Amino acid sequence: MTAVMTRGLAGQARALAEGEVSSVDLVAESLRRIAATRATLNAFRRIRAEAALAEAEEADRRLAAGERLPLLGVPVAVKDDTDVAGEPTAFGCRGDFPVRTADGEAVRRLRAAGAVIVGKTNTPELGQWPFTEGPAFGDTRNPWHLGHTPGGSSGGAAAAVAAALVPAALGSDGAGSVRIPAAWTHLVGVKPQRGRISTWPDAEAFNGITCHGTLARTVADAALLLHAAAGNRPEDLHRPPAVDVLSAVGRDPGRLRVALSFKPAFTGIPHRLDPAVRAAVLRLADRLAALGHEVSEADPRYGQVGLVFVPRATAGLRDWADRVPDRSLLDARTRTAARTGRLLGGGPLRLARAAELPLRRRVGELFRRYDVVLTPTTAVPPPRVGAMARLSGWATDRAMIAACPYAWPWNVLGWPGVNVPAALTGDGLPLGAQLLGPANSEPTLLSLAAQLEADQRWHERWPPGVSPVAG
Repeated sequence: MTAVMTRGLAGQARALAEGEVSSVDLVAESLRRIAATRATLNAFRRIRAEAALAEAEEADRRLAAGERLPLLGVPVAVKDDTDVAGEPTAFGCRGDFPVRTADGEAVRRLRAAGAVIVGKTNTPELGQWPFTEGPAFGDTRNPWHLGHTPGGSSGGAAAAVAAALVPAALGSDGAGSVRIPAAWTHLVGVKPQRGRISTWPDAEAFNGITCHGTLARTVADAALLLHAAAGNRPEDLHRPPAVDVLSAVGRDPGRLRVALSFKPAFTGIPHRLDPAVRAAVLRLADRLAALGHEVSEADPRYGQVGLVFVPRATAGLRDWADRVPDRSLLDARTRTAARTGRLLGGGPLRLARAAELPLRRRVGELFRRYDVVLTPTTAVPPPRVGAMARLSGWATDRAMIAACPYAWPWNVLGWPGVNVPAALTGDGLPLGAQLLGPANSEPTLLSLAAQLEADQRWHERWPPGVSPVAG
């Protein structure tokens, strides 16, 4: 069973379709691994053991009857900011949240593709931080080194995939929350174009800066989950034109012009790029050049993008905080941020949203000369558990901006980005790099990422104790 569990999303789907394994056995093994790692990784907030096994039995009946769907019978996980019928959506918070009566649109689409949702993964309170820790659920830890964080806010999803508890997971990305934990757990993390995956029952999330994204060990698996979850409802505020992400994975990207950039957007917070991160990104740049791409240093003109980000983020957090049954249970940092959101939620928010189009034009000038931007995903390797969780509000903001200054501008722009594994430090901690593109460029980014994957073979490296032979 271990060999099947480590085959990934597409591999498990094939094994089910060919009758090599049953969905019940696959889901039961996923649930066993989740339970066995509860005291160590602590990746899940909610586990749907009884419901998932019943859904697996139904999937086996459908498979036996000859039905075939892209993910029929495959266990996957979703982040606990996403509605799953029969489960509460606590988004990392303490309190007694109501059970949701309907799936969110993204979950509905995953089920329509045949996926079995085994549980909901941990996230920090309202997805604010690049670590996954809190009094509601404890500390989520990194499979590569239990003393370190897997990142956040999709940290539980990343830990679950990296440790082969599930082959892929749906996360969300509002300031790098898919790409950062992907970087720190040696995964592919796709932040798609805004609206590519519906955020319904919200017409948009966090005033448009947050979108769903996918985490997997391979580019093909991340693209497969993206394909299954993608799509819109008429009520969605953002409905981008369809793109073909599946065929992009097997397509030669051609000779691309790649801008290598180490300069983050201005925040007023000093940061230091760790030499190991810089070396890892430079090595990937060299590999891209060896693969035939034109690579040269060039920086996007970000301008005052931070002034556009803060009102949208804090006003969105205020809206979510208003849904919490007992606001007195919220972290003091959350309550402060929500108050800021109330102050910025009127005129400043309208100005911030109006500034997006000029900002896209400004940053988009770079894509007249380049096809893709290559940057670090984070400035540092994964921090130790607890390094940021117990700081004051201002100290937390400073620490996380210094550690993660590269990802969030693309959330303001709404454009796609893909984290790819870049290296392991001498201590065995994962590092990542971002491939960033303009609107609707997922096929280009995924094609290039797949080419890099074929060259680097990063999916063949596993955390300690997890491998295709012994897990």
